[in-house]
Amino acid sequence: MNTRRLWLLTTLLLPLAAMAPARAADDLDRLMALLAAHPGGTVRFVERRHLAMLDAPLVSRGEMTYRAPDWLERRTLSPRPERLLLDKDTLTMERDQRRMSMPISQRPEVEAFVASIRSTLRGDRAALERHYRVALQGQPEKRWTMTLEPLQARLRGIVTQIVISGMGVAVDRVDYTQSDGDSTEMRLEPVGKP
Repeated sequence: MNTRRLWLLTTLLLPLAAMAPARAADDLDRLMALLAAHPGGTVRFVERRHLAMLDAPLVSRGEMTYRAPDWLERRTLSPRPERLLLDKDTLTMERDQRRMSMPISQRPEVEAFVASIRSTLRGDRAALERHYRVALQGQPEKRWTMTLEPLQARLRGIVTQIVISGMGVAVDRVDYTQSDGDSTEMRLEPVGKP
């Protein structure tokens, strides 16, 4: 009798279990469509880097501006001014009157790391899935959390997981867990459109 009940329960629940991955894929497609339709904007950030060798986190503050589809600027205002600019394939860093540029396509691990943010902001699921296993929790139009796990061994040697959270088109949190156990938390709050 118990075997029969178990079989009946299994046959009733199996279709529901099969629907879950399809719904998750639909939710991810909806989130990517929402993000792709958003032109960008400017946010303030507070970043806390937790390093095993330090007793307290390193805190930096500044602004980030994104203009769809492929322009992203991060201006750190404190504790030390710095500017990172990603314009198409070129990453430029300015600090202490020095400037360095490089094409990200020549550094696959940098390209994959950049893809975590830029591909999310531009709603490019295919680009995300080239570099990461992507899992979405929540509802795209409401509160959501997307977890990215690197596919490439080289990138996994640097970062084990990236968690990006938001509400609708507003990304408000980005967390990185490094392979050495260190971590970075970035909180974002909108300040306007570019």
